[in-house]
Amino acid sequence: MIINLSPQNPAPLYQQIVEQIKAKIIAGELKTHEPLPSIRQLAKEVTTSVITTKRAYEELEREGFIYTRAGMGSFVSTLDKEAQKKEALDKLTTRIHSALEDAMSLGVTPNEAAKAFQKVLKLMGGK
Repeated sequence: MIINLSPQNPAPLYQQIVEQIKAKIIAGELKTHEPLPSIRQLAKEVTTSVITTKRAYEELEREGFIYTRAGMGSFVSTLDKEAQKKEALDKLTTRIHSALEDAMSLGVTPNEAAKAFQKVLKLMGGK
């Protein structure tokens, strides 16, 4: 499994692992019940500690993206559409927040930002 960790990214390493595995699950790159690399194997692949990888797997399990079977390893959970939608909305909110911070630091007003958002929605045809 290809996971790219960046020391320049302000997110902790375990969170980078979590986000990338969630993205692979949502995109369908990782299929339901597909086994994940062992904690030790993934730690070695991404050159991080076993503790960091274990924390990422625990977070993924807590959020319902994976499940673990004692002695067998961790596997991709079956995701319902609501969980996928919630994850997509959470990611959208984060991206919008970041874009708004950038725009407002350049003097864009909230009203102008709302108009720009509406314009983009209109261009997309409300898809």
